[in-house]
Amino acid sequence: MNFSILKIYYFLLFFGFLSLNVFSQETETNLYEPSIKNPFGLPNPDAPEQIKDYALLIGECNCKSIARNADQTWGDTLQMIWRFKYIMNGNAIQDETIKSDGIHSGSIRQFNADSAKWYVHYYATNSAPMPLPTWEGSQKEDGKIILYRPNQAPNGMPGFYKITFSDIDETGFNWLGAWVDPDETIIFPLWKITCEKVNPAE
Repeated sequence: MNFSILKIYYFLLFFGFLSLNVFSQETETNLYEPSIKNPFGLPNPDAPEQIKDYALLIGECNCKSIARNADQTWGDTLQMIWRFKYIMNGNAIQDETIKSDGIHSGSIRQFNADSAKWYVHYYATNSAPMPLPTWEGSQKEDGKIILYRPNQAPNGMPGFYKITFSDIDETGFNWLGAWVDPDETIIFPLWKITCEKVNPAE
């Protein structure tokens, strides 16, 4: 065999193995990302076990949202789509809301194994703060996901904005945002959302 042809042959053979290896690595690094087969992604088995706290929320829900007006009366009920999916190859969760009033929002949810806490970074179309507001919470307990963020009442009283996901199952969930004092002896609901899964599990 001609020496030049032999060099080309070995080069193509080497390049083929290299390409196959790179393709394999790319597939592994994206194995748990949203795909045609799994449109909302999958939890990465190497992620903290708490990633599954949101397992029943993954997917899309039709929701009804009602929040307080500036005068503290309840506003009109808004229709809302709420989607949850795994991101970062199954190591975190992202959710987004599409609301009928045009004010959409979302968050990135990560569990930090060192602090044993969830950190939830929130963003919305009606504001672009720097940095993003962050809620913190422990792992799911008694079927509820609870998150807190320091928040003063209008009169300056210290407290928290408390978020609670409850009644979580394959068909949907409830969500409540409320102001609470440090001892949670005062609970003032500010925002309520009820959700039903678009395609609940059989």
